[in-house]
Amino acid sequence: MGRPKQFDPDTAVEQAMQVFWSKGYAATTPQDLVDALGIGKGSLYNAFGSKHALFERALQRYRDSQAIALIHVLEQPGSVRERLRGTLLMLAEMDLADPERRGCMAINTVAERGDADPPALDMIKRMFDRTEAAFQALIEEGKRSGEVAPDRDARALGSLLLNTVIGLRLLARTADGPDRLHRVIDAVLDSL
Repeated sequence: MGRPKQFDPDTAVEQAMQVFWSKGYAATTPQDLVDALGIGKGSLYNAFGSKHALFERALQRYRDSQAIALIHVLEQPGSVRERLRGTLLMLAEMDLADPERRGCMAINTVAERGDADPPALDMIKRMFDRTEAAFQALIEEGKRSGEVAPDRDARALGSLLLNTVIGLRLLARTADGPDRLHRVIDAVLDSL
């Protein structure tokens, strides 16, 4: 009798994330996951407990990778406006480059699952809070450096930028090219 196939749980979560991101939670079957991970159903459930537990781990992985990418761009040298533009352009270009036009897994999950999945919704709310706080901190920096008018409300602008990211990521799913996305980015930056 052969040995059971060994697998790396971290790699499995990455592969599961790709499936959930492409298909959504409801449309992803256990068989889809088994096929993507290359393991049996028993191994899938032994390793992760349930489809939903694996989905939560995949969503955490997505959250962490997106946060790292966003924070990396925001922390680059340069003016506040350059870093904001770079962040928004990075997200738009990433979405436009995706042949499946999957958009943002977190936004897709909110649209699909809504209040039906409190753990996922809570995780996404924290992700949005973290993103908004990063934008708010950058606006505060811009106020100190004179790039943003001192009377502007950093918290409100942080919320505006979060909303812009959500809108851009949805818009990119149907965009024929970058023109509309670039107009949005330019208009938001001009409003600062």
